[in-house]
Amino acid sequence: MDARPKCNLIIDSCCDLPYEVVDREGVWLLEFPYIDEKGDHCDDFYRSVTPHEFYEGMRAGSQPSTAQVPITKFQEVFGQAIESGVPTVYLSFTSGLSGSYNTALIVRDQLLAEHPDAELHVVDTCLASVAEALLVYEALKQRDNGMTARELAAWAEEARYFVDAEFMVDDLESLHRGGRIPNSVAYAGAKLDVKPLLNISIDGKLALTGVARGRKKGIKQLAEYCEKRMADHAPGRCVVIGNADCPKDAARLKELLAKTDDNLLFLESSIGPVIGSHVGPGMLAVVFWGGDKREDLSVADRIARKIKKEG
Repeated sequence: MDARPKCNLIIDSCCDLPYEVVDREGVWLLEFPYIDEKGDHCDDFYRSVTPHEFYEGMRAGSQPSTAQVPITKFQEVFGQAIESGVPTVYLSFTSGLSGSYNTALIVRDQLLAEHPDAELHVVDTCLASVAEALLVYEALKQRDNGMTARELAAWAEEARYFVDAEFMVDDLESLHRGGRIPNSVAYAGAKLDVKPLLNISIDGKLALTGVARGRKKGIKQLAEYCEKRMADHAPGRCVVIGNADCPKDAARLKELLAKTDDNLLFLESSIGPVIGSHVGPGMLAVVFWGGDKREDLSVADRIARKIKKEG
């Protein structure tokens, strides 16, 4: 009996998973670029720089910027996937924060026109960083459990609505400078003199959800958010904790969650350089399987979403 997976996966570095988790046969990695005063770099899952080295640079005044994955890189990786002859799924960083998803669609359509018998699915995860990590981590397990490419793409398009996340940043300046949040949100955060708490909206954009007066209270609020909204109560369920060079805070958050539920399995990860360029050092995140985010929409937003879909 052939035990090989029925499909391959393409994932990008913005999922911020540890390299040892994603380094496996049949998985291609797309590395987002970033630029600092030393030149151009690839977000290579911290194989060429440590998290502490990267964030110490930012603390010293470095202001790295980011760019989309070049179209040539999509052509290369998608081409390799098609040449493999194995149906493949690409789980993309949210289109709400990057144009790379649209570039991926263009390249996919071009290659499928040349190879009509190939099977290559592109899924907008509508997620970023360790929120994207949870979806990718579970997708790897579903793939190993025998899902076809078509099944896995359909699974991801539904599962993305059940990934819940909240994260705390030291301030909103890096996000504002990179154009990832509206001016109004940045202004409010600056005036409040607190630690902003954010999540990822249903359309894959950032939204301010609250504030914390100090990091200790912020860590407690992250734990309470997870405890309140977690929908999966099966033994061994996974919670992802991500940090941008603040491992002691991550350990404290893990401790608080473990006190209330000793059945949790924790996946810990460092926020990568591309996401880190926008959030800065000190970000702390908790990610878990929650309820259907579509049910959190207001009536007006549900109607608007339906109209856009039908149009």
